Amino acid sequence: MQEKELEQLLGQVASGEMDLAKAKEMLLHLPYEELQFAKIDHHREMRQGVCEVIYGAGKTAKQISQILQHLLAVPGGNLLATRVEKEKAAYVQSQVPQAQYDAVSRLLYVRRKQEEKGLVLVLCAGTADLPVAEEAALTADLLGAKVQRVYDVGVAGIHRLLEQYPLLRQANVLIVVAGMEGALASVVGGLVEKPVIAVPTSVGYGASFDGLAALLAMLNSCSAGITVVNIDNGFGAGFAAANINRFMKEDESC
Repeated sequence: MQEKELEQLLGQVASGEMDLAKAKEMLLHLPYEELQFAKIDHHREMRQGVCEVIYGAGKTAKQISQILQHLLAVPGGNLLATRVEKEKAAYVQSQVPQAQYDAVSRLLYVRRKQEEKGLVLVLCAGTADLPVAEEAALTADLLGAKVQRVYDVGVAGIHRLLEQYPLLRQANVLIVVAGMEGALASVVGGLVEKPVIAVPTSVGYGASFDGLAALLAMLNSCSAGITVVNIDNGFGAGFAAANINRFMKEDESC
């Protein structure tokens, strides 16, 4: 529940449009709801602008389903569960029919609102980086950003990236996803004046050390101002990009 929705609820009680018992029922589980195996933070959206996100890895399908059902019981924005395997998603969807699943990003979500503000541009170096790139893109989309994708534009064929230069200049925030040596982030960072969020992936041969080489390269980039998230953390990049995009001045948005 967002602050605006809370104000509307209290206004309905004050005007007599809603009885006190109904309002009490809607507010019963604030600030959090105890499920024994989880404490659902129903105040998260009011504090941070985004509903609590479920980290699916390590949770059972039943746990994910129950948390999602309890989150749905309270009015608010889009709901999201990350790192959900296909078999778990199938069970959750049987219990929560409105839930949608994207197998590439492994995101399970319920879209309750549709917003497309500003522009977050997601670039990835190669097709092998798509799962992380899609996790970032769909997260930013669900959190209210207009998202565009530019995929397979790694530095091995840099002309593919340069062809997209006008689009790069239009974005409020750019997410750059790359494995191997992670060079794409430095190149993009040197071309634009907007925030660049670099995401190293675990894609690469032996000396890439499961993404450590790309992580260190991005942290040591000579392009000033690049922000780097953890290896394969598309969700973190998408969340940060949506937040930055939300607070960009209107005259700076595309």
